Amino acid sequence: MNYLLDSNLIIYAGQAQNQKLRDWIAENTPFVSLISKVETLGYQQLTEQEKAFLEDFFEAAPMLSVTDEIAEKATLLRQKTKLSLGDPLISATAILHELILATANTKDFKKVKELNQMNPLER
Repeated sequence: MNYLLDSNLIIYAGQAQNQKLRDWIAENTPFVSLISKVETLGYQQLTEQEKAFLEDFFEAAPMLSVTDEIAEKATLLRQKTKLSLGDPLISATAILHELILATANTKDFKKVKELNQMNPLER
């Protein structure tokens, strides 16, 4: 199975108590969206340690960019679900690349019916 890692799990992976999540990431090598890079590194209150972790993480992670096709799909998803901007872009990326979205935020993503998702924290 191939996965797309949601921004919230990237943040959680940087926390000391989440070794099992880091192990899951190492075992599965999930893709990440360029949107997640913007969402996580764009947080204004990052510590230097958090920023360094995220920069190293994105240097190593297989990155998927936003294409015109993803933007079009995200627009349609946003119209249907009224989700904030990042979530439809991440959803569209997962759908069009036929990836399972790995997220801790399964409640919001349930609005996207065609999206396959799972929460590795509940395993």
